[in-house]
Order: sequence, then structure tokens, then C-alpha cells
Amino acid sequence: MDGHRVGVDSIQRILKTLSAKGVEYVTLYAFSTENWNRPAEEVAGILEILQQALRVQTEALHENNVRIVHIGKQDRISHQLQDEVAYAEGLTRNNTGITLNVAFDYGGRDEILEAVRKIIRDGIPEDQVDEALFRKYLFTGHSPDPDLIIRTGGEMRISNFLLWQSAYSEYFHTPTLWPDLDSEELEQVLEAYSTRQRRFGRVEPEE
Repeated sequence: MDGHRVGVDSIQRILKTLSAKGVEYVTLYAFSTENWNRPAEEVAGILEILQQALRVQTEALHENNVRIVHIGKQDRISHQLQDEVAYAEGLTRNNTGITLNVAFDYGGRDEILEAVRKIIRDGIPEDQVDEALFRKYLFTGHSPDPDLIIRTGGEMRISNFLLWQSAYSEYFHTPTLWPDLDSEELEQVLEAYSTRQRRFGRVEPEE
């Protein structure tokens, strides 16, 4: 639980660093659809920490012109936590600074299935379903696809994160744990990203 608390406390520092570098959208993977399978005591603790963080940090994030958006499901969280999420989103809806997507009860496969269900419910004809339309039905329809995904803690897997959106994202793996990710390392990550060539499947012409 202490690690989760410190991780939450890192959010404002991380956003300050990224905002200063011109980053406009950040998505934090707070709790996956699979995390419900963790011990009940840990799940309850994480939910409590999230609720406390929303209550304590929303005002500060609002003052810093941050827009907060929840991506994922809400039907498995308490009504009180749903109210906290709704308040945070409503208060910051018109902010024009960095957009913070909080991925909570989020899973990439679940997101894709939910998008398909919505398209079917809306009666969209088959010949009108293309990538542009499909992405509007994703939880991240308000955001561009991520340019860079940072995987902390030395993990080498995607973990069901932004499966559709990350098709051409650049990945950066670091052994540093999320609570220990500081501004200096973030700047190094962004510097490394700036040197990569992004071809999106194309072949660069020879000089």
C-alpha cells in the first residue's frame, strides 16, 4: 500500500515535468481489468487510495489547468467513487493544459470489445466502419494515439494496455519503479525518444 500511495503522490511531479516539455496528453495505467484478481485487501486499499487522491489532488490539478478524464469501466466501483470521478471530470472539463487520462478498471481487449458492442448498438452499417470511426468509439476517442509508452519496473510486456492505440507507439523500458521515476530520468527518456525515426511502416528514401 505504501508503494501505491507514493505512486499516486508522483503524479503531479510527473505532469509538471511533461507539461514543461510540451506534452499534451498523458495516460496513467492505474488499475487494470485483471487487477480485480489481486487479493481483496489490496484491491480495497487501491480503491481507497484512488478515492483519497481524487479528493485531495483534483483541486491542485485544476489550479494547474490539468484536464482529468477517466478511461475504463465504472460499473464495478462504488457510487461514492463514481461521484468523485464525475466531480473531477466536471471540474476540469474546460481546462486547456495537459490532459490526464486515468486508466482505471481498464483493459485493452475489453475496450475493443466495448467499442464493437457500441457500434452494433448504434446500427452503423458495415461499409461505414473504418479506423477513423472505430477510434471514436474507444475510451480514448478524445485523445491522439500515444507517441511514447514508458514501461517501468523492468517489465517487458504490454499488459493489455492501449492495444489498438499503441500500434506504432515507441516503447521505452526502464528498471526504475514508477514511484522512483524522477524528472531527470523522464527528460532522458524524452531525449532518447527524440532521436528515434518513426516511419509508420514506410521505408525512408535513400539519400
